[in-house]
Amino acid sequence: MVGLAAPLAGCAEVGPDYLRPAAIVPAQYKEIKGWKLATPRDDWAGGEWWKVFRDRELDELEAQVAISNQTLKADEANYRNALALIAEARAGLYPTVNFDPSLTRAGSGGGVSDTLSATASGSWTPDVRRAIEEQGAAAQVSAADLAAATLSAQSSLATAYVQLLQADALDDLLRDTVKQYQHALEITQNQYNAGTAAKSDVITAQALLFAAQAQEIAVATTRAQNEHAIAVLMGRPPSLLTVARTKLPSGVPAIPVRLPSTLLERRPDIAAAERAMQQENAAIGVAIGGYYPDISLSGAFGYQGDPFVKQLAGANPVWSYGLSLAQPLFNGGLTDAQVEAARQTYQASVATYRQTVLTAFQQVEDELAAIPILTRELRVQEEAVSSARQAVQIALNEYSAGTQNFTTVVTTRAQRLTDVVSLIVALGGGWTTADLPRPTDAQTPAAAPKPDM
Repeated sequence: MVGLAAPLAGCAEVGPDYLRPAAIVPAQYKEIKGWKLATPRDDWAGGEWWKVFRDRELDELEAQVAISNQTLKADEANYRNALALIAEARAGLYPTVNFDPSLTRAGSGGGVSDTLSATASGSWTPDVRRAIEEQGAAAQVSAADLAAATLSAQSSLATAYVQLLQADALDDLLRDTVKQYQHALEITQNQYNAGTAAKSDVITAQALLFAAQAQEIAVATTRAQNEHAIAVLMGRPPSLLTVARTKLPSGVPAIPVRLPSTLLERRPDIAAAERAMQQENAAIGVAIGGYYPDISLSGAFGYQGDPFVKQLAGANPVWSYGLSLAQPLFNGGLTDAQVEAARQTYQASVATYRQTVLTAFQQVEDELAAIPILTRELRVQEEAVSSARQAVQIALNEYSAGTQNFTTVVTTRAQRLTDVVSLIVALGGGWTTADLPRPTDAQTPAAAPKPDM
């Protein structure tokens, strides 16, 4: 028998159309005063935000994150899975047809007969647009999550690199400090032997020397740990990476902050939260579809019998058709509960979106406040170091204070660079919502973007 069955779901495109809720956006930045605005450069507009530091070593290290970082590989696989789900949902727009022919030979009383049976069946759901919309938004959420994870890994590497440079600068300082303290200990020991210094002076000089040596050892540990972190972020074993010693920059690049409203387009986490709202909004429509009936239309026409009869179609025709309707009458309030759950999940996603926006502005304001404050603090510390260095020639205790202040200068310089990295990340790192794939284009997993967007 050759047949055709085509169940039709009678649901229309139901549920609310998506409109992005308003976010709590300030008219201006509170801490922008004192921050120098710069003209946006090509290297800032793109995704390679770390190039504002103009450090070749950092450029080479960062380039490997999107290629080999294993955490990002997992996020990319999740994104490709989301694209596959879009293709799966889109398949419902087209009829599904199956064909199962069979030929049977049987014997009875010395006779042999052949029977041909063939079945063709098909199914079609005429409207699955809400389901496609839901999966399309989910894919955009996954793409934004991938961008956020990429930005996070890149910023972690940049921070580890700055801390490594800080360790190198402190190591240089402490090496010189140890030499000076060794010389000071020799002088104090000679003075003690000559009777012009007390034993306590020798002990104090020894304590200063041992403390500086201990700090030098601790700095070496810090450098090694940051180097190991950089290797893992690049997807390499720590034993296969050695980062060359480089001087810690004394200045920081100027970052174009732009308007507050642009933050909504620049942060991948905000984009992910906004796309999640559309996904949950579409899920409401899917749940509301449970109130509507399912209509099934089936039909069959074909042949069943001896396959060797000359006139197959006219010898033994078989046909049938039918119409069925399935309308839920009572399910204990299940559909009502599903629709209400979908609505409340959507409301939760709205609150999450607004909180994500507020957190983003807080992070920007924090860094806008920190960088100028650290700059002013650094100027005061550098003046203190200059005075202390002059006092080195006068007394050992004043030299000690000078060394301590200069260590603070190195730490403050590194903190300023780290805060610049944090500010760039808070501003989205050059990423924009234009990098999100359009659901209409994301038909197959092959359409996945590069993970270094």
